[in-house]
Amino acid sequence: MDEILHIPQQEEKAQSLTDRVRTKMEAASAVIRANAERLRRWSDAATAGGGRIISPVHFLAAAAVVGVAAVVTTVYTPAYVVAVDGVSLGTVASPQVFEQAVERVEARATEILGYEYALDGEISYSLALTEPENLTPVAEFENYLFDQIGDVMKNYVLTVNGQMIGAAQDQETLNLILDQVKAPYINENTISAEFTSGVYITQEYTASSVNQDADAMLAALTANTNGQTTYEVQKGDTFVGIAADNGMTLSELEALNPDTDSSRIYVGQIVNVKEEVPFLSVKTVDHVTYTEEIDCPVVEVEDDTMYQGQSKVLDAGVPGEQVVTADVAYLNGVEQERTVLDTQVTREATNKVIAVGTKVRPTWYPTGTYIWPVYGTITSRFGYRSVFGSYSYHRGLDIATAYGTTIKASDGGTVVWSGTGTGSYWSYGNYVVIDHGNGVRTLYAHCSSLLVSTGEKVYQGQPIARVGSTGRSSGNHCHFEVQMSGTPVNPLAYLG
Repeated sequence: MDEILHIPQQEEKAQSLTDRVRTKMEAASAVIRANAERLRRWSDAATAGGGRIISPVHFLAAAAVVGVAAVVTTVYTPAYVVAVDGVSLGTVASPQVFEQAVERVEARATEILGYEYALDGEISYSLALTEPENLTPVAEFENYLFDQIGDVMKNYVLTVNGQMIGAAQDQETLNLILDQVKAPYINENTISAEFTSGVYITQEYTASSVNQDADAMLAALTANTNGQTTYEVQKGDTFVGIAADNGMTLSELEALNPDTDSSRIYVGQIVNVKEEVPFLSVKTVDHVTYTEEIDCPVVEVEDDTMYQGQSKVLDAGVPGEQVVTADVAYLNGVEQERTVLDTQVTREATNKVIAVGTKVRPTWYPTGTYIWPVYGTITSRFGYRSVFGSYSYHRGLDIATAYGTTIKASDGGTVVWSGTGTGSYWSYGNYVVIDHGNGVRTLYAHCSSLLVSTGEKVYQGQPIARVGSTGRSSGNHCHFEVQMSGTPVNPLAYLG
C-alpha cells in the first residue's frame, strides 16, 4: 500500500472504504444464493413425481457428503480472508468486523492529527473455512492500519495531570527525564521520592510531530510558576524586609495582603508572600540521625531589689545533648514535617537559674516594648530618600496626621530634652527626647506644642506633645526616631 492515509480531496470523492466493503459483501452473498438455488433445483428434479431416481452410488456419495459436511460445520466456521492491496491481513467472521476496525482507526487518526483523515486501499474478501479460535484479533488489524499512516507513530507518551509533555520511542528515555527532575532533591539519606502530581507513561499512537526533545521536556517539568504561601512575622521584621526576603516589591506584598496595614505589623501575624513552584513538584523523605542541644530547665529565684519585669541570670547552666533519629519530609527541598522516631540522651542539662524582680515598678519605668506615638499615614520611611531636591538619609519615620493630634510616649522613661531644636537639630523644630535606659532613646519632632519638661518621668502612652509642622517640615506630621546608643535604627523593627 503506497499511501493508506490521505486527506480527502475536494475535486473527486472516492468511494469510501465502508461502501466498498458493503459492495463486496453483497456480491459474495449473491454468489452464495445462486449456488443454493442450483442445489435446490437439482434436488427437486431428482425427486420429481415422488419417484426416487437417485442411484445407490449417488445415494452413498450424497450421504458421504452430508456426513463430511456435518463434521466440517462442527469443527470449522465460515469466514472471510481480508486482503488490502493484495496483502492478506487475516480472517474475520464477517466483513463488518473489519469495516468497524477501519472506522475506529479513521476516527482515532482524525483525533490525533487534528483534521479529518480517511484510510484508502483496495479491499478484497474471499470465503474460507477456519477454526473459530483462528479468527484474527481485531487489534492486529488496527495496528496494521495505524502502521501504514505516515503522520502517526506509536510512542511512549509522558503526561502530567492529563497534560501531554512529550513522547519518546522508548520508555527508558522518559524515565531518565523524570529521574533528572528528582535528582536535585535526593541525597544519601533519602528513603523515598515521589511526584505530587499524576505522572503517567503510556504507549499509544501520536502525531509524528509530537515533542520528542528530552531537554525541552525537562525544561517544561522544572519551569517555575508563581504560587502563594504564608509567612509568620518575627521580631524585628518589617513589611519592606519581608518583601525583599521573598523577592517581591513592597507593592506586590501589599497587593497580596489588602487587609493588612503595612505600617502596623506584629510578631506572630500571618502574611501572604509569593512563592515560586515548579511545574512538577517532588516530595522526598530523608531518614536522618543528628545531635541536638537540650535546653536548660529554668529555675526562677525572687529578688526584691529588682523591679517587676526585671531579671538577671545567676547561673547560665550547661545545655544537655541528645542523639535524634527522625524522618524529615520535604517538598521541593523545603522541610514540611519532621517525625522524631527515637532520642537518646548523651548528656543531661543542668538548671539555668534566673533572679526575677518582685519590687513594684513605678508607672514611668520602661517596659522594653514600644507603641506607636500617633496613628496616621507613613509619608517617609527610614533610610535614604530624596527630599527638597536632595538625596539624604532619613533617620526615622514621618507619620502624617491632623494638626494638634496628641503624641504619646512610645515607652516609659525620663525626658532628657523638651524644647526647640538648635544647631544641627534646628530642622526638628519643637521636639522631645525620652531615655528608656540601656542606651535606648526615642525622639518626637516638628511638634506644635510640648506637654512635658526636661527631667520629667513619663509612662508609656502618656501625652507628651501635639502634632505640628515646626522646623524644616512640609506638612503636619510626627517625625519619630528610635536610637540605640546614639545610632538611629529603623523604628518599624521595634514598634508593636
